[in-house]
Amino acid sequence: MLKQALLSMAVAAGFLAPAGAEITADPISPDAFAQIPNIQSVSLSAEGDIVVAVVASPGSDNERTALATWHLDNPNQPPVVTPSNNRMSIIGAAALKRDRILVVGRQEWTGQLGGCGEGRVTGATATFVTKVYLTDAEHSDFDEAFEGSGRALGVSQATQRCFEISGTTNIVSDLPLDPDNIIIQRLNESSLSSAYYRYNLATDQAELLLRAGGRTDVSLFDRRNGDVLVRSELEPVSGELDYRALTYILNEDTGEFDVHDPLTYNVSDRYTVSVVGRDEATGQYFVLTDQFNDHVQVYAYDPATRQYSDGAILAHPQFDVTGLIRGQHESNFNDVLGFRYAGARGNEIYWVDPTMQQVQAVLDQQFPEHGAQIMDWTEGFGTVLFQVSGSDMPPSYYILRDSRLTLLGNARPWLDQEDLPTSELIYYEARDGLRIPGILSTPAGWEPSDGPRPAIVLPHGGPWSRDSTQWDASGWVPFLTSRGYVVLQPQYRGSTNWGRELWLAGDGQWGLAMQDDKDDGAAWLVENGYADPDRIAIFGYSYGGFAAMAATVRENGPFQCAIAGAGVSNLGRIGGNWSTNRLQRVVQGRTVTGMDPSENTEHANIPILIYHGDRDVRVPLFHSTDFYNAIRNRVDAELLVIEDMPHSLPWYPRHHRESLSAIARFLEEDCGPGGL
Repeated sequence: MLKQALLSMAVAAGFLAPAGAEITADPISPDAFAQIPNIQSVSLSAEGDIVVAVVASPGSDNERTALATWHLDNPNQPPVVTPSNNRMSIIGAAALKRDRILVVGRQEWTGQLGGCGEGRVTGATATFVTKVYLTDAEHSDFDEAFEGSGRALGVSQATQRCFEISGTTNIVSDLPLDPDNIIIQRLNESSLSSAYYRYNLATDQAELLLRAGGRTDVSLFDRRNGDVLVRSELEPVSGELDYRALTYILNEDTGEFDVHDPLTYNVSDRYTVSVVGRDEATGQYFVLTDQFNDHVQVYAYDPATRQYSDGAILAHPQFDVTGLIRGQHESNFNDVLGFRYAGARGNEIYWVDPTMQQVQAVLDQQFPEHGAQIMDWTEGFGTVLFQVSGSDMPPSYYILRDSRLTLLGNARPWLDQEDLPTSELIYYEARDGLRIPGILSTPAGWEPSDGPRPAIVLPHGGPWSRDSTQWDASGWVPFLTSRGYVVLQPQYRGSTNWGRELWLAGDGQWGLAMQDDKDDGAAWLVENGYADPDRIAIFGYSYGGFAAMAATVRENGPFQCAIAGAGVSNLGRIGGNWSTNRLQRVVQGRTVTGMDPSENTEHANIPILIYHGDRDVRVPLFHSTDFYNAIRNRVDAELLVIEDMPHSLPWYPRHHRESLSAIARFLEEDCGPGGL
């Protein structure tokens, strides 16, 4: 019945994806990616009566953000909209329950960090502070969220400011069957200390559940009542710079937490062991782990016998599982409905529940080119929130309610799909035989028979990160392909969610085998007819900026020029940012070694554009200025310092305009003889 109703609705509305046309892309202006998206950060309330999103503020020419709330019971009523003010910019929002809305705001701030965040310990640092607010569906008031979990419970003003600079406030359990309460975590990312609170959205009262130090934390709460079921603890390994990650599970007979050795491992081994849920019928736990396979899979763990299931109970043959999707409503509460996995298109979903499979199939039938991603739904599927996107399609958000389909909005409707790239997952072999994934994006309308093109090798940041074939939120890929460049995003060794072997292979290989993977990707482009061997550039941001700097001082490389955004140039100094975070020193610090660009500047041999924000505390500006000063008399080099730009998105529209314009101009005019 559900499938039949959806199909009849879709056909009656004529809601079928249009056929694509093959035409040559037109260059897309920097402004098209600089503008604030029309809609982003979309969510549905627990009751299904409101939808919340961050939108472009009306009348701002997409220069500022605003909070928008749609009342679904009144579909003809326009959304309630509240713009950002001159000081605080809205960067995120989430619909909760009881018509409450969580709003995240950010503003520029300069002052003494005093050990908070990633900037200097002494002296003033230009950065940003982030605040969290609660409001209602009418946006009546914006109160600082969870104050009862802060100053009212004995948190000092200095600690409060530290949370705003280096901390995060997360909802760790929405307690789906509780009409009033949620559980929140306030985490100081520098010290890893945190506190957990049960927060009543009806009364705005917070109850402290527990405080966790830098070595203890909560792994799993009971979704019914908020009780702690699983805890974790870091225990120093005698005589080594290492920790044992211990997992404690509540013994319901004794009320005590017992350590479970099968779930325990050395932090330096970097296994994934994540307890993500409990089967209420059997008492067994669901664990995401790569202890038994190159990829993360789901195993059942019996706390009584202290044994894993004989094999994975849920797995993907090619990709890491990243999470379980559990039932939220009385009819299916805690049932396993599906799992998320890190697929070619990013965070994809595999449904195991027949009803969810049915809903997904119907939506995919209406969007055959891109498919639909179900984001949330109410019991009985009276209301379904979903999005549709792809490499050639910015996200569009839809509400299906009572068999009526409503388009909430498209993020960037001014972009012509016919100018946007086609992206696909490919694999190539590195010189040592390791299989490297890559995301290949070609200009719209280009065919192999058209002959090789100028190309950009675009390594991602992190480096513990990865790319996908979905819409590129930075805008870099479609911006470049619209100018006729083929773009390869190598998922070089050290990238995450492509399997444990590829991830660990990057240890200690910065500028060495990790850099070989970029060069080998360029060779693959040439060998397969995508790229002209004399017209290839490398461009990257953050770690990708490091890779661009490394390419600049790497002799006999395949690149005609490099573009480094906020890149690390000095491996010896980057560890200073981790000095207060012992866990990061153990887990990642020891892996960041290899060829240091700052020690090899005399080998610089290709032109480079360097750009960096002056409010970047993740990778301080000195990395770019020092490298530029060391090479500017050896090669054609340019340094662009962008005012008020932080390290990570979101950026101001002017940040995108300035950086994208510089990138396009440099590639066209200054990338080797005559430009790229």
